[in-house]
Amino acid sequence: MSDWQRTHHCGALSSADEGTEVILNGWVHARRNLGGIYFIELRDRYSRLQVVLPEEVVGDLHVSPEDCLCIRGKVGLRGPKDTNPEHPTGEIEVIAESIERLAPSKVPPFEIIEDLDTAVELRLRYRYLDLRRPDMQRKLMHRSRFIAAMRNAFLARDFCEIETPILTKATPEGARDYLVPSRVHPGQWYALPQSPQIFKQLLMISGMDRYFQVARCFRDEDLRADRQPEFTQLDMEMSFVEEEDVFATWEGVLGDTFREAMDMEIELPFPRLTWCEAMNRFGSDKPDLRFEMELVDLADWVPNCEFGVFQSALDNGGRVMAIRVPGGGERISRGQMKPLEKQAKELGAKGLAWWKPGLEGGGAGPLARFVEGDVGASLLSRMGASEGDLLLFCADSEDVVWRVLGDLRVSVARQLDLIPAGPYRFLWVTSFPMFERDEQTGGWTSSHHPFTAPEDWDMKADPGSMNSRAYDLVLNGWELGSGSIRIHRQEVQQRVFELLGIDAEQQQEKFGFLLEALEYGPPPHGGFAVGLDRIVALTLGLDSIRDVVAFPKTLTATDVLCDAPAGVSAEQLADVYVRNTTTVTAGESEHGVAENPAPAGS
Repeated sequence: MSDWQRTHHCGALSSADEGTEVILNGWVHARRNLGGIYFIELRDRYSRLQVVLPEEVVGDLHVSPEDCLCIRGKVGLRGPKDTNPEHPTGEIEVIAESIERLAPSKVPPFEIIEDLDTAVELRLRYRYLDLRRPDMQRKLMHRSRFIAAMRNAFLARDFCEIETPILTKATPEGARDYLVPSRVHPGQWYALPQSPQIFKQLLMISGMDRYFQVARCFRDEDLRADRQPEFTQLDMEMSFVEEEDVFATWEGVLGDTFREAMDMEIELPFPRLTWCEAMNRFGSDKPDLRFEMELVDLADWVPNCEFGVFQSALDNGGRVMAIRVPGGGERISRGQMKPLEKQAKELGAKGLAWWKPGLEGGGAGPLARFVEGDVGASLLSRMGASEGDLLLFCADSEDVVWRVLGDLRVSVARQLDLIPAGPYRFLWVTSFPMFERDEQTGGWTSSHHPFTAPEDWDMKADPGSMNSRAYDLVLNGWELGSGSIRIHRQEVQQRVFELLGIDAEQQQEKFGFLLEALEYGPPPHGGFAVGLDRIVALTLGLDSIRDVVAFPKTLTATDVLCDAPAGVSAEQLADVYVRNTTTVTAGESEHGVAENPAPAGS
């Protein structure tokens, strides 16, 4: 060891170490001068520790916040009045015998403190300083423990960890690919994987039987709080299984993971809902089960009401549904209804009908005069409502009704603080539609991905009415991940491609290697992948995955720390046979972007 290297970290010492000679390394967290005796708090990843610096030890050295130091000294006990019982090292201090500055620090652009309140862009620009903050380090350490526990749970179930390629071939999986040009194959391109989907299916065909990996994935899509252009998922696949086998495996793995990483028991098994049940009850395929406010179908009640909008919606093949907001009649004013009406319109509704039941005059709201007497009484009975509640109605096409009431259900519950913060409510959502209509082309697209098996292997039904063997795992209103039973029959895979508008020539060009592999005795198989960023964020009670990712991008997919994406030199582009055709502003050529765009080339 060099003479400056630590013998202990700051969290390793206690009163039992009184008198021990130690060497500590860390950063200056705080400092103060008490008339000739200096105190600093030394911080490392493990804890903070008070260091006493006698004047003769300090000498001419000027110590600044975030300087990196070596402290040599002896552990001592603090006096009874100086003890800090709320801190793990609050009973001790180190009396310094020498101090060495390993590296000085400029004044940081923000304080290295817990619960920092500053601009996100500034934190990301200096992410290496942001990550010095103890609360950020705890989040990343929790992430590490959680992933390790999940990995251990799969290994204990005889799964084999296998890495799949990062440079691969572009295949349609629902988002845009990030593309990488090839230097040794002019005009050819790799794609970064959106998931290891095809490779893990090939591993099942190879006989590996049980595979998993902690996989990096890349999707060029618009970002949200729970998405990044590059993300991490725990991916798995199993042979000779049905849905129940995948569910049982994941429930066991998550039970073990929460127990090992968080010392917590979760309720098993997880409940299940079909996609249709989830949409009809909650207006969402990722419902939050921590609160009620379920959608109620009012088709059988509408004929009793003279509100023509409702009957017209039913006559046109639509739906009339409502939700009950408990206590909403007393807690949401007429003025506060305006933003809810605006929200409904932004989601596609023509308007938002509402009613506050009341004993006098039939209550309040646009629907009040249509629900007097027995009509209102039957509605209250149907909704399980009473005076003081608020009823929100939507009458439109089925998709619009689900979308509007599903969104309002969550936003109103948050507004009124009706969602309990504590419990973890998992849910399997199953039997998703096999196909969806593309609004632009009118053709069919895969609801999940094109390798998902249909519930009916014969595929004789109309594509719009087919259900798939896809399933999602939902936690507290967030989709944790997706999976499915896969297609292991070549003729079924070809039929799915045909319905998606992929002709025989395109099938061979894009998926020929998979179709050929399906000729060599593929086993029935299925799998699942969970977004690790999302589940770790949820276990910490966070609304965004940003703080559990060491170096995240912004909402514009920009890395403000490294200033990426960035231009590259003309020589680098020439190496991969690419010409830049983007019009740029003056000065950008300094970063390698051509000022005069050339014609598009290979």
